[in-house]
Amino acid sequence: MKKRLFFLTVTIFGPILLAAQVSKETILRKLDATSEKYGEIAMEIWNLAEMGYQEEKSSALLQKTLADEGFTVKSGVAGIPTAFVAEYGSGLPVIAVLGEFDALPGLSQQATPEKKSAGGVAGHACGHHLFGTASSAAAIAVKDWMKANKRTGTIRFYGCPAEEGGGAKVFMAREGLFKDVDVALHWHPSSQNAASAAAALANISAKFRFYGVSAHAAGAPHMGRSSLDGVEAMNMMVNMMREHIPQEARIHYVITDGGKAPNVVPDYAEVYYYARHNRRDVLRGIFDRIVKAGEGAALGTGTKMEYELVNGVHELLPNLTLQKLVHKNLSAIGGIQYTEEEKTFGTKIAQSLGQEQLNEKVAMEVQPYRETARAYGSTDVGDVSFVVPTVGFGTATWVPGTPAHSWQAVAAGGTTIGKKGMMVAAKTLTATAIDLFNDQSLIKEAKVEFTERRGTDFVYEPLIGDRPPALDYRK
Repeated sequence: MKKRLFFLTVTIFGPILLAAQVSKETILRKLDATSEKYGEIAMEIWNLAEMGYQEEKSSALLQKTLADEGFTVKSGVAGIPTAFVAEYGSGLPVIAVLGEFDALPGLSQQATPEKKSAGGVAGHACGHHLFGTASSAAAIAVKDWMKANKRTGTIRFYGCPAEEGGGAKVFMAREGLFKDVDVALHWHPSSQNAASAAAALANISAKFRFYGVSAHAAGAPHMGRSSLDGVEAMNMMVNMMREHIPQEARIHYVITDGGKAPNVVPDYAEVYYYARHNRRDVLRGIFDRIVKAGEGAALGTGTKMEYELVNGVHELLPNLTLQKLVHKNLSAIGGIQYTEEEKTFGTKIAQSLGQEQLNEKVAMEVQPYRETARAYGSTDVGDVSFVVPTVGFGTATWVPGTPAHSWQAVAAGGTTIGKKGMMVAAKTLTATAIDLFNDQSLIKEAKVEFTERRGTDFVYEPLIGDRPPALDYRK
């Protein structure tokens, strides 16, 4: 009789217990239902368009969004007022989701398919308003799944400012904020949906400042020493140096201050340099030569030169174990469908890029998986990838064929095209985090690969050394 009662108990209550489990698919559907809410958050950040280390309102909005959902928030981490960490749960595993929210200077901030005048001082030409919002949405969705299923572990969101040249993640990594993380997830706005192994160049940036002597440029030029001459002489020598550095390297600069009036010999001038290479050890040597060019320019023009190291980031360390998992989830979720209105908008954007027609198929599909990639840009995610197994991907938040850092990227990011791609990212991050919680053997496998690629004797050393964050680099 007791055996029969026991059997009946299992038969009756077993399905109820199973039904109480909230599936990954249910959580993803809930994300779809909240897409309007997250679209509004993204647009608020888009409208704010705050540049690196100046993202007070954008950071505060994301902090509040997470705090309202039960996350514990620590703000002002790593000596950066707009950086924060928000977490839910406790214990292992610790899954991190990275989020960014800074804008770029000097770009049109209009959601139109025709280029408008800049109008403001900054624009979201790299889609970080979508980046931070989608990552927040994913962290909250994973929290909902953990809470509903009474799962142990920690989901942690990292609010990362100033990716565009400020390198907040470098300082966060140096501060040890990732030391207990098992896996870090990130994504980035793009013109296509892809989760292949990515690459990024190591990058060192610095501002070179020349000090001369003012004088009347016509009446007493012999008494002046032009700081602008120093800048131009340095640029000339660096440009000659390009022939004699590895072809994978990239060097670019802007003159940020060249004087104020032609009839005044300028006593101050500044040039802002970026140098990149796919190996940070090679990059160090290239940067040292750039410094020597600055020193030589100062000597030859009778000026003085000093430089401020602004940022330095590692190249990206891939993790194929995690990459295959992300590709699987992105492929299952799929791309986006354009409405007729979006097609009209997208066609005009495509034509502005010299294309005959809109290739909407690219936005609908997921690119085939590849295990190798060439690098051209840089990201401070590179430093994170050398301290914890890290994986990322991109979704079609921009019209296919759109380059990053363009007015066309700003425009699409301010429309439903950007919002749709953002939600694909949120769902892919969510699905991947849930899979890692459910199958922790994937984490172990990723860590083995991480150690093999990085080397067992590796010691993380940031390229920026011990300098504090350059909180004023955009001022």
